[in-house]
Order: sequence, then structure tokens, then C-alpha cells
Amino acid sequence: MIDNIKFDDKGLVTAVVQDAMTKEVLTVAYMNKESLEKTLESGETWFFSRSRQELWHKGATSGHTQKVVSIKADCDNDALVVEVIPAGPACHNGTTSCFTEIIQQNAKVGSVEIISKLVKVIEKREQEMPEGAYTTYLFDKGIDKICKKVGEEATEVVIGAKNRDAEEVKWEAADLIYHLLVLLQEQKVSVYDVLHVLEKRHEEK
Repeated sequence: MIDNIKFDDKGLVTAVVQDAMTKEVLTVAYMNKESLEKTLESGETWFFSRSRQELWHKGATSGHTQKVVSIKADCDNDALVVEVIPAGPACHNGTTSCFTEIIQQNAKVGSVEIISKLVKVIEKREQEMPEGAYTTYLFDKGIDKICKKVGEEATEVVIGAKNRDAEEVKWEAADLIYHLLVLLQEQKVSVYDVLHVLEKRHEEK
């Protein structure tokens, strides 16, 4: 693989680091041949610092390492996408990603990114059980209540579909997904494991 990578005149290649589960772009860094070799050998990200002119192991001091899941090269072999499972924030500022939104030109569209955000909120609700939160109410009532809500919302989706009411289907499907995520959290089943099952089934077809 390394022999096929086209490093620039400074011996570097751009590496876009992406969360393997949420698909959020975490940071953009640079690798030289040695840091890429160390990444492949260790299974964790290593980069080359242009300012310090030295190799650095992500998380070596902070503990916020990045376990490599896959490395992809673009069609010209001069840029990499490194998918990782992060052990903490990617940014030195303590944020999950180094990227923040600075402009929004058009109406915001839905994104699967909301799934990962909901998962984090639901996990936090179960841990902290803040008074007055609906998710707290569901966890407090227990599995029977959560299962009942999943069943009710699934029925509402079916009714909306039978009525050919796209708007109703949209809203009821959102309710179903939320309650299903609560159910998965109660059962301690990761939504990413569910997505992995879907991926495996897709590969088998």
C-alpha cells in the first residue's frame, strides 16, 4: 500500500481523519512514510507535524488515541481517509472535531449525523436521569413502557403509510427511531452493532 502512495515534494500526504461510526470528520493532518508505517504497525494514528518537523502519536500525552479501522486512498493516491474509533476529543481545544460551522448558505438538510448525537444524549440521560426530561421518564418507567412506545410508534407509521400521508409518516418515523434508540440503550445494544449487521447483510447479497 505505502509504495503506491504519492507523497508530495516534502514527503507528505494529506490525511483526513473520520470517525468510523458517526462518519464525522475529526481533523485533517499530514503523514510521511514513517508515520504511515507506524500507523499501520501500531493500529493507532501517527502524523507528521509540519510546525515541529517531527512525528507525533495522537493521544500519546492526552490519552485520546485513535484506533484505526481502515485507511482509504483517493483515485490519485495522493490523499488518505483514515477511519478511526477515537478514545476522546480529536481537537486540542477539547472538542470532538476540529471543525466548526462558520457559514450556512442554504436550509439545513437532514443527516445521519443526528443518530450519533441522539445516542449520546440518550446515554447521558440514562446516566444522569435529569428531572423533567422525557427520556428520564422512559428509563424510570422501565422496559415495558419503552417497548409499548416502540409498538405504538410503529403502528402510527403503518397508519400514516396506509393513509398515504407522507407528512405523518415523516413525523411518526422520527418518533419510532427515537424510541428505538432508547430501547437499544436500555438493552445495552449499540446502534453501531445494528448498523454492522445491516452492512454484513448487504455484503452477503
